[in-house]
Amino acid sequence: MIYGIGTDIIEISRIEKAIQKKSFMQNIFTKNEIQYFYDKGSHTETLSATFCAKEATAKAIGTGFRGFSPIDIEVIHNENNKPFINISSKLQCILKQMDILNYQFHVSLSHCQTYATAFVILCNTL
Repeated sequence: MIYGIGTDIIEISRIEKAIQKKSFMQNIFTKNEIQYFYDKGSHTETLSATFCAKEATAKAIGTGFRGFSPIDIEVIHNENNKPFINISSKLQCILKQMDILNYQFHVSLSHCQTYATAFVILCNTL
C-alpha cells in the first residue's frame, strides 16, 4: 500500500546562496549529510538533491513540515551510493499518530547543472 508520494525540484543556485549562511546548513542538514557533502567534493548539486529529498519526504508524508523540521529527515547512502531516508524518533511518533506503521521510504535523486530533484514514495512494508 502506498501512503503517499512526494516530489521536489530546486534551482541549484538557490542552495548555493543559502549555504553561505552557516545557520542554513545547521538547521537543514544533519552532521552525516554535511560530511557526505564534503566527502563528495562539496558539490552544491549534492546538497541540493538532499534538500529536495527532505521536501519530497515531507510531501509524501502528507503534512509538509508541520510538527517537524528538515533536520528530522536524513538522507544517507549505502556503499553503492543508493540513497535512503532515515527519520528521527520525533517523526516516527508523528507517523505512528497517523497510523502509518511498518513503513518504508523509497527515494530517487537526480540533478543537472541547473536543477536538482527528488522523488519519494512512502509505502507499507507488508
